[in-house]
Amino acid sequence: MNMTAVLPANLTALQLHVAFWDVNNDSYVAALSSAAYPLPLSSSNTSHQGQPPHQLTPFSSIITPQEIYHGFRALGFSILFSIGGLLIPLFFSYPTTLAHSWFPDPFFRIYTDSIHKAKHGSDTGIYDSDGYLRHLLFDEMFAKMDTSSAVLEDGGRDCNSTTTEREGSLGVGDLFRLHKRNRVAADPAGWSFAAMEWWTTWLLLQRDGRVWKEDLRAVYDGTLFWRIRDEREKSTEGWTQGYGYRDWAGTLWRNGTWKTWECGGDKQLMREL
Repeated sequence: MNMTAVLPANLTALQLHVAFWDVNNDSYVAALSSAAYPLPLSSSNTSHQGQPPHQLTPFSSIITPQEIYHGFRALGFSILFSIGGLLIPLFFSYPTTLAHSWFPDPFFRIYTDSIHKAKHGSDTGIYDSDGYLRHLLFDEMFAKMDTSSAVLEDGGRDCNSTTTEREGSLGVGDLFRLHKRNRVAADPAGWSFAAMEWWTTWLLLQRDGRVWKEDLRAVYDGTLFWRIRDEREKSTEGWTQGYGYRDWAGTLWRNGTWKTWECGGDKQLMREL
């Protein structure tokens, strides 16, 4: 199905980012299928500052705590981690509710038409104040923070190889530096939210210990979540990226390190342990 016939033409990237968690399909995601993913706004139809080309189309979509739990489970997160994901509606329900009422939502629901009101401080600024994606700022972030564009010696995932090209990715150290750079004064809540978001992103996306540029771009515009879900449902191997407790325990037991990407770590083998 052509998604342009289903989605409002000018949904923000932030609205598309959270659309996956509307599990009961009570709005514009009702017609989503495994063959079609939400299409993000491209840099060709937004300005370099990510401003909307025209007025936002109103729509109604509500995400419940139960949907957040099931959404994380669909992405492959454990039961315990998915329960931890319920911190999201606990902290972000009220900011989105303010567009509709001064009173908090008793069921901690999130209203996606006002999801931009849930933006917190100490973030990357990739989403603008309206929730649009700043593509140039995203590219600039990698240009500044990716320290691995050069060929690294004796640092590859394969111990039989002496060099590895890792251009266009962020390692754990890069993410720590990015988080530190974005912290603003007197904002412990923003520091905490940003740390949890990057931790979750790395657990979901890491490949060879790094978060790759186009994977992260697809997280920002929401398209990657649908692909992960479909790969897990339709592929025998499932989603082969990411990092879980089985990876940690398996490689620590076999190799004495938590880094599965070192010494030719076998992802599938780790999952079978």
